[in-house]
Amino acid sequence: MTPDPTVTQIAARLVEARRSGQQQPACEVTDAISAYAVQHAVARSLGWFPDGSAGHWKSGGASPHSVRTHAPLPPHGVLRHPADVRASHFHMRGIEAEIALRLRVPVNAQIAASLDEAAACVLIDSMCVAIEVVDSRWREAMDAPVWARLADLQSHGALVLGEWTAFRSGDWKHQACTVSIGTQATQHFQGTHALGSPTAVLPQWLRHATCAGTTVQAGTVVTTGTWCGLLQARRGDAVQVAFDGIGVAQVRF
Repeated sequence: MTPDPTVTQIAARLVEARRSGQQQPACEVTDAISAYAVQHAVARSLGWFPDGSAGHWKSGGASPHSVRTHAPLPPHGVLRHPADVRASHFHMRGIEAEIALRLRVPVNAQIAASLDEAAACVLIDSMCVAIEVVDSRWREAMDAPVWARLADLQSHGALVLGEWTAFRSGDWKHQACTVSIGTQATQHFQGTHALGSPTAVLPQWLRHATCAGTTVQAGTVVTTGTWCGLLQARRGDAVQVAFDGIGVAQVRF
């Protein structure tokens, strides 16, 4: 199939932004299908997934009734806690406190098609605290149109993963976390995941990730949406996210 020239042009602009380190004016992306096509075109151009399968994903939604959106994450931007990104370039340093989940078995399209949230949870073996660093290749940043942000990997900058622990389906309504950013006062959150549960992304994420016939491999990681909204860090800040009973993750800017 010949690529949509609009998709090709938008992908080229994002590739240029990544290579040059210079933000670009946001493009008009018409819908989610086009946004996902741009994601794939950028990944192909930059050679992120030579075997065709992403090892890390970002998935989320605005509310329990919203459509989930997804982005495969470039491997060079996935970091272990404690991370030091002082040598990295960011246009912004948005902070999202998240829980990442890891698959224990491969999942293909046939398996994914039948999953509900409870069945998907059985496929998870581990979880950890994650810090999603939000950044944008678009000059308008978070004011860029929604599908343009989705095309730009949902404004992904980096992902910091804490220590893995055995997965348990928790009392998410009472799950507490704290976020400390530089000299700002520590912020406290409880039961604030936008979907009510980090596992709510799993069925739609797995159907999306397998829709082109790709098998999602055992060990694949998905980070599942923010518990703190979008907070802001600055150059020089040390950031710590802690979830009670799960662990911590740290990054220094």
